[in-house]
Amino acid sequence: MNRPSLKNVSNGTSQARQNLKQQANYSEVKSLPGVWAKAAEQFSDTMALKAPHAKPEVKLTYAQLWQQIQQFAIGLQSLGVQTGERVALFAENSPRWFVADQGIMTAGAVDVVRSSQADTDELLYILSNSETTTLVVEECKTLNKLRDYLDDLPIQLVILLSDEKPEADSSLKILNFAQILETGANRSLEPVEQSPETLATLVYTSGTTGKPKGVMLSHSNLLHQVNAIEVIVQPPNGDRILSVLPTWHIYERTVEYFVLSQGCTLIYTNLRHFKQDLKVQQPNYFVSVPRLLESIQDESQKQFYQESANRQRLINFFLSISERYIQARRIINGLSLEQQYPSAFQIFLARCQTLALAPLHTLAERLVYKKIRTSIDKGLQLIICGGGALPLSLDTFYEIIGMEILEGYGLTETSPVLTARRSCHNVRGSAGQPIPETEIRIVDPQTRETLSSGEKGLVLARGPQIMQGYYHNPEATQKAIDIEGWFNTEDLGWLTDREDLVLTGRAKDTIVLSNGENIEPQPIEAACTRSFYIDQIVVVGQDRRSLGALIVPNLDNLQQWAEENQLQLQLPETKTEKTIDLESKPVRDLFKQELNREVKNRPGYSPNDRIDAFKFVLEPFSPENGMLTQTLKIKRHIVTERYKSLIEEMFS
Repeated sequence: MNRPSLKNVSNGTSQARQNLKQQANYSEVKSLPGVWAKAAEQFSDTMALKAPHAKPEVKLTYAQLWQQIQQFAIGLQSLGVQTGERVALFAENSPRWFVADQGIMTAGAVDVVRSSQADTDELLYILSNSETTTLVVEECKTLNKLRDYLDDLPIQLVILLSDEKPEADSSLKILNFAQILETGANRSLEPVEQSPETLATLVYTSGTTGKPKGVMLSHSNLLHQVNAIEVIVQPPNGDRILSVLPTWHIYERTVEYFVLSQGCTLIYTNLRHFKQDLKVQQPNYFVSVPRLLESIQDESQKQFYQESANRQRLINFFLSISERYIQARRIINGLSLEQQYPSAFQIFLARCQTLALAPLHTLAERLVYKKIRTSIDKGLQLIICGGGALPLSLDTFYEIIGMEILEGYGLTETSPVLTARRSCHNVRGSAGQPIPETEIRIVDPQTRETLSSGEKGLVLARGPQIMQGYYHNPEATQKAIDIEGWFNTEDLGWLTDREDLVLTGRAKDTIVLSNGENIEPQPIEAACTRSFYIDQIVVVGQDRRSLGALIVPNLDNLQQWAEENQLQLQLPETKTEKTIDLESKPVRDLFKQELNREVKNRPGYSPNDRIDAFKFVLEPFSPENGMLTQTLKIKRHIVTERYKSLIEEMFS
């Protein structure tokens, strides 16, 4: 293997590290709970957490937050929770979630997190695999769906985050939130020995086998993110951050840890209220996934459609002018992926173009863009986006209207941030540069030889944020992390000369929708091929709103169906009178019905599994045409590349 050079291995300790401010307050902290003790000293009376939609509304200062974390931890210790034990936390966003999360770690235990809305079988598998001994749940409803199975698990203690009065249970001790805090009141916290390498949390993520894998993240992994993310954004004490993403997801979770370490105020909202809260709460920062930004853009476009025809034409004219203006501005500032190395003449032309278009762009700013920004949030300074690749068209729209987006990239296994864009170097279309102490390397997927800048290949990463491994799964760990510490992201991409990572696809099968949901396509495909009319199917939808599919139909069975319905099936090679083609309404309705039935009938069905769009492919996937391996597995990146235009047409 070739030795990596500075041209093809990127590490974030260069220019990015020079911009990182010293965080003396947390430099000696050995475990994540130590951050909150320091934060309570520095920002005592500052509002830490706010939940405006809780009844009653919840507000906690940093001093109050640290007090509740300690009481929760002492309560756990008093009830027998030992250092290193697994404590499951199945709940949704709320200040109490944060108190429980950090209370568990402060007690010296390891929390095992997941949504309370997850499938029962999945939650039970996590409880069993993690060897959980204590269970913290959202409410009685969550407990009730698990209760019948808990007697077979080593769980003796259950804590409700609600105020519901626990029912008497002969085999379980059940307390509510108030009772656990009361148990921890007027007692002292037992000191816990934790090193940076102590396991802090288990975050379960879907694997290719369909069973979740427990990602082991240490205190060191999480503290690296707290200390390194400041290179991306530097929010001052008291700034407001709106939280809408699932707090048990490592992306949202790490952002919360960081902004609270800075003395900010975290405001919890939900999908129902987040657009309203952008206006009412007027946050300075908003943490998002592409789907939420799409919904905001959709609302703006709906407002356009309500305008008169003349005004709609004017707005579209302004948008086209502004797009040309910002494209030229990117070239001038060295921020264009399309023209990374512009000549002096190209830069001169770009300057001329910006001078010519600036008056119209300024006019559009006054007449249109300022109103759009005000309708979203007049105090919003920055949008942080992750959880899926941001479509360039969406990125461009927000740049046109003057709202800055900093996109980041990472995985659950990387705690999660590996790279991120900066305000001083915001290359739209990229996932940004590595954060401090992080190395990104592009290699050939087959030979693992390091590739040069601009060459597409497999993305490997190395740094302090890389997980310790998969819990009780050394085989998967060895496959993911090599002996030199390089983690295989299973994503495809390339690096610019300035170390910007550009992602081009996924080598692994997991599909991430624009709302951040992870979808495993194999179980869905297996269900769909049960249909009498589907021979082969490839589910697609990376960074899209919903899933789509490329379908190889069973033509013999489809022909029989057509005859039974007194229809004649027309294929491209046959042109007869009184025939229908594959794109006709009867045929498409048949396949919609088949897809809906088979997807919904499969175990573990989720609404995100629904296939909303599909296209037919008449050439079967085979080893001969390169779309199947010799063991008849789909080569997804080959299929999606070959049918790229068809997929774009499908989602257009």
